[in-house]
Amino acid sequence: MTWLLPIAMLAAAGTQAPAQPAREAVHVPLAPKRSLPPEPESASVTRFSFVVYGDTRGRHDGQQVQWEHQMVVDSLLATTRRLASTPFPVRFVLQTGDAVLNGRDPKQWNVSFVGLINRITQTGGLPYFMAPGNHDLDLEPATPLLQQKPAGAGLRNYLDIVSSLVPRDGTPRRLAGYPTYAFGYGNAFFIALDSNIAEDDTQFNWVQAQLDGLDRRRYQHIMLFFHHPVFASGPNGGPRPEPEALALRRRYMPLFRKHRVRLLLTGHEHLFEHWVESYGQGAERARMDEIVTGGGGAPLYGFVSTPDLRDYLAAGRPQQVSVRQLVRPGPNPGDTPYHHVVVTIDGERMNVEVVGADWGSEFAPYRSRGTSLTPQNDASRP
Repeated sequence: MTWLLPIAMLAAAGTQAPAQPAREAVHVPLAPKRSLPPEPESASVTRFSFVVYGDTRGRHDGQQVQWEHQMVVDSLLATTRRLASTPFPVRFVLQTGDAVLNGRDPKQWNVSFVGLINRITQTGGLPYFMAPGNHDLDLEPATPLLQQKPAGAGLRNYLDIVSSLVPRDGTPRRLAGYPTYAFGYGNAFFIALDSNIAEDDTQFNWVQAQLDGLDRRRYQHIMLFFHHPVFASGPNGGPRPEPEALALRRRYMPLFRKHRVRLLLTGHEHLFEHWVESYGQGAERARMDEIVTGGGGAPLYGFVSTPDLRDYLAAGRPQQVSVRQLVRPGPNPGDTPYHHVVVTIDGERMNVEVVGADWGSEFAPYRSRGTSLTPQNDASRP
């Protein structure tokens, strides 16, 4: 399956694509006042921070500004001001998807979302990178892409929205025709993955090629951000894993272990949780963290159940794979407030801080607001 198929396949079959009524255009967010420099120009940077959050869709999308998301943006901009004069200024923002409730509807982007992103790119002056969620593309479960109604409207709107924010189509860090891209800054490299199509061979091969071609002497930290979590304990991941999560476990996690990926940043579950996968033996034992941050404004979730990982752990036995939940969300939706996450890079070290918005300002998921991520070896054992 590929996002390039709808019109091409219809034409190849000797049929004409049905005429579509003129659609309302989406308002493209303003390009950030301060874009990231070309990759070679930041090669010496080893100290900085960035913000990540996700799931901003609201109940009144298309009618009014997402006010819960607005609280998070207020908090995010305050964090940017707080860190501006430190050695770790915020350089960009990542969003893990589900920006609006129905991505096929331009009004939802125009009325509810774009203005808030302009505050980040203009008032905050920050580049904004987003990965697609299932609501952004408004995909119908178990329905082939060609049968989506109207075919591809959510994807077209999404690609319009990110057109001024992410690497352009036709450049080396963008998979042509896909919302999949990468960028490097300082000693860290980032890939935005479309987890809606985790089974797609073209995307997988492109991600693999990006990782295979990296200069690891420069890029000490590899991070990916995408929508569906690999591990989760909310309503979408605990009781029964979704096909996207199973595909990520089967296809991508061995690739991530091979390349010593440091951090996965996901959403989809409207809560905060933190997982750690350990693998390898002795001094070569390594760690990969997954942070689920879905507190950007969508209705909040609570803990449902721990996922059954027996098959996953059995498949990873040759590498002595183990998985533990470092932070478990509370059982009630209000136990996790709306929030954003700050990731700080300090040479080989990496720290995270969770910043609750408004009534959640005292949120302390680690018995404090943050923790350190061990950069290389991990003392935990299966």
